[in-house]
Amino acid sequence: MDKQQKTLAVIAEISGRAAAEIKPEMELTADLDIDSPKALRLLLQLEDEVGVEISDEQAAAMHTVGDILEHIGER
Repeated sequence: MDKQQKTLAVIAEISGRAAAEIKPEMELTADLDIDSPKALRLLLQLEDEVGVEISDEQAAAMHTVGDILEHIGER
C-alpha cells in the first residue's frame, strides 16, 4: 500500500466512510464530520502509519482531503 492509499485508509477509518467514497475535494469538517478530537487522532495516526511529520501550523492549513494528500506527497 502506498502513502496515498494509507492516508485514505486512515481518513476512512476516522470518518467512518469507505475509502472509495473519499475524494480530494471533500472538506474534513463539512463533508467528513472530522471535529477537533478526530482531527487530532487523524494527525497522530497519519504520523504513525504513513510516517510523516505534520506541524500544528501545517495541520491548521489543511481543510480538504486534497490538502492532506498534497502534504503527504511532498514527503
